[in-house]
Amino acid sequence: MTPTAEIVALHGRNASVLVELSRPIPRILHWGLNLGELGVDELTALHRSSIPSSTHNSTDDPRYFTVLATEADAWSGTPAVEGHLRDGSPFPRFVLSDHFFDPTKMSLQLTLADQASGLTAALTYRLDEHDVLAVDMSISADASAATPYHLTALTALLPLPEGAVECVDFTGKWARERSPQRSPILPGTRLRESRRGRPSLDSPYLLMAGTASFGFGHGEVWAVHLGWSGSQRYLVEQLPEGAGVHRSVLGAGELLLPGEVVLNPGETYRSPTVYFAWSNAGMDGIAEAFHAMLRSRPRRMTPRPLTLNTWEAVYFNHDIDTLHQLVERAARVGVERIVLDDGWFTGRRNDTAGLGDWYVDKDVWPDGLWPLVDAVRDKGMQFGLWFEPEMVNLRSRIAADHPEWLLAPAEGEGPAIRHQHVLNLADEDAWHYVLERIDSIVTEYQLDYIKWDHNRELHEAALRRAYGRAGVRAQTLALYRMIDTLRDRHPGLEIESCASGGGRIDLGILQRTDRVWASDCNDPVERQDIQRWTAQLIPLEFIGTHLGASESHTTGRVTALSFRLATALFGHAGIEADLTACSADELSTIAAWAKLYKELRGLLHSGRLVRADLADAATLLDGVVAHDGTEALYSWVRLATSNPVQAGRIRLPGLEPARWYRVRVRTEVGESSLHEGAPIWLDSACRDGFVVSGVIATEIGLPMPTLNPQQAMLLHVVSD
Repeated sequence: MTPTAEIVALHGRNASVLVELSRPIPRILHWGLNLGELGVDELTALHRSSIPSSTHNSTDDPRYFTVLATEADAWSGTPAVEGHLRDGSPFPRFVLSDHFFDPTKMSLQLTLADQASGLTAALTYRLDEHDVLAVDMSISADASAATPYHLTALTALLPLPEGAVECVDFTGKWARERSPQRSPILPGTRLRESRRGRPSLDSPYLLMAGTASFGFGHGEVWAVHLGWSGSQRYLVEQLPEGAGVHRSVLGAGELLLPGEVVLNPGETYRSPTVYFAWSNAGMDGIAEAFHAMLRSRPRRMTPRPLTLNTWEAVYFNHDIDTLHQLVERAARVGVERIVLDDGWFTGRRNDTAGLGDWYVDKDVWPDGLWPLVDAVRDKGMQFGLWFEPEMVNLRSRIAADHPEWLLAPAEGEGPAIRHQHVLNLADEDAWHYVLERIDSIVTEYQLDYIKWDHNRELHEAALRRAYGRAGVRAQTLALYRMIDTLRDRHPGLEIESCASGGGRIDLGILQRTDRVWASDCNDPVERQDIQRWTAQLIPLEFIGTHLGASESHTTGRVTALSFRLATALFGHAGIEADLTACSADELSTIAAWAKLYKELRGLLHSGRLVRADLADAATLLDGVVAHDGTEALYSWVRLATSNPVQAGRIRLPGLEPARWYRVRVRTEVGESSLHEGAPIWLDSACRDGFVVSGVIATEIGLPMPTLNPQQAMLLHVVSD
């Protein structure tokens, strides 16, 4: 039996996707290891082995899992397309009508049509050289369609093999984002939804399925991420009959509310891009694929400047003398960019008023922001400003003058969160007002940077001028359009995505921004895990990592300066602490850390992330290794006490076994506190360096010192 349809192969560096262009609908035959170019006999064997058996109480013909699985395929799981015509019919029957394969771009476009309903579905699969598969989908209503189509879901689904038995995704809350949770893949549907109008603090973030006990450096892993800054849904699903010859299904898509998308004749809905990745090198392999993809963006990034944000230093107290002292000390320790946070605009003396009135407050800043801007630039530093463009306080001029601009039900304003409501950016008048105000401030002060905040979720997000229709999708698209317009007008402007901390981190917002704020929590104990798991998707240079106060403003925990500095090093480093309250010795240590950051940021912001799988949950070993294997920086961390007296031998992942390396302890951040005596090699590493072969470091490991709780040690490893 030879294949009755063409099999298209998309190849990346290590992964491949094979699609059989069968009719009525194509199907995925393989997503995993790069199989290379297969011959006719191999394709024939693949085709034959992909025919599912007919089982008891099943369909008479083989039940395939198609690229657009619906009940028309006798698929009883989550449909790829959900909706209905005005007459109530929910059952489109799509068939392949056209396809186009571009081998130079490794992309496959499929067009499927349902003549009865007048609907056309388009799917595009693009597998890049980094092994990230981008899936774009659309549904169109023909111009001649008899009735509108009410779309309720369009979900990208890919099959998983029998070996995928566990999954990891994330939850969280304010100041504790991206907390991982692991569970077995059981029969039924594991559905994670964010109905918050943004990914939010408990976002699934990245759903990974894998072989038993997959870890950072081992196991086969299949992952999915939705590149969308609005409401979301992720799922992993297992039916008793499987999915064709596959065991389970992995998918994601935008969460749409009833009536949010109604396709009139001639209209099209385009889904957010859904990103899939595969690795046979554990979760670090998945991270490497996404990091490489983001680093290949057309927008070139300069070395990430050491940034000071004023929020925790002064809050709303914008006293110019205090700010000048902060600027002077920032320049002294080596800061390269200063960002003035909340409190600079009209009426903003606390968080109950002023949002939406984007004019410099003349009572606080009678000469405009120039006294601060000039002081910052005179010291050779860049200047940035905080905005929250999508929000208003009811105690603002703009809310009083334009109540119709609220994204809220026509009757009443809906629930307040943090004393604020949402401004409907999908309203053209509101959109132009906000754009004009931001553009004017950026132009006047030649801003280098915007911290773009979003401090509440979207509930009852109704379009007042559209009969109260749900408006999360429209709001998200309007946000994207505004940022894109600002970037077109100001090509050098950098933008950070912040949302109650790390509540809007996704590949949709990162197509148009340069940095994300991982969390409002700067407590290094919490930050170690927050940053470690944020980096599962995002490279370190995109993650804001700041030095906080000795007593954390979010947890009240007191930690050593050395631990806070070592933690903040692994990202786009910055300072949130009040430098005017620091002693001379503390300022000297911070200056040494700043110099170390500038020395190592080339490595940290280009290398390969590695994380050790350790038995002791109280310890962490994370690192970044240069792609040519010549250099690495590791952070050896103890968060709490644990039973073992000795840490034992710890392998340093990512080094090349054939090389020799010199290991040095970098003490610029201060000395680490040891609980037990130091191993012999550590004395050499603290002086001229300890020389070790790559094979010993990676396969046997070094006996690590047992640190006291809440301590970190930096190991700089260079090819000898």
